[in-house]
Amino acid sequence: MAQTPSNMLPLGTIAPDFHLRDTNSNEYKTFEDCKGEKGTVVMFICNHCPFVHHVMEEVLKVVNDYRVQGIGFVAISSNDVVKYPQDAPELMTEFAFENGFEFPYLFDETQEVAKAYDAACTPDFYLFDNQNKLVYRGQLDDSRPANGIPLSGSDLRSAIDGVVTNRLINPDQKPSIGCNIKWN
Repeated sequence: MAQTPSNMLPLGTIAPDFHLRDTNSNEYKTFEDCKGEKGTVVMFICNHCPFVHHVMEEVLKVVNDYRVQGIGFVAISSNDVVKYPQDAPELMTEFAFENGFEFPYLFDETQEVAKAYDAACTPDFYLFDNQNKLVYRGQLDDSRPANGIPLSGSDLRSAIDGVVTNRLINPDQKPSIGCNIKWN
């Protein structure tokens, strides 16, 4: 399994907008539709990535812990579904249902959104404040498949805590590591 790091979009970047189909509701969603009152987490994931499968349980805990505190969440899959049919929209719907997603799971068919976010891997996490400015990008925590480190969500949680409590967020951030986005 290839290990690709995040590209680390510059902090302070304004959240690139999008208009993508939600595979859960079949409605189109924009960044504004998904954003939270205090901040927004944008996650690039896909159905088949072993790194995504590894972190999914902790990601759902993070979502449940912070959406009640005014944080919005959205997941986006940008993989080429011709070469990787296991990431097709109808299977995204199944993946979201099986994992109990209570947030939009959007399909980036043209891959333009992944390019706008400079996304490189799955999972790749971006946290924007209430002014839509990027304050965190990188890993969930230090856990990876088979490295023996337990999942905690510590890196993303610490950044979200900073947004929720209006504290400074450490700019020294570690890139996520995962499968590369499958480009057309």
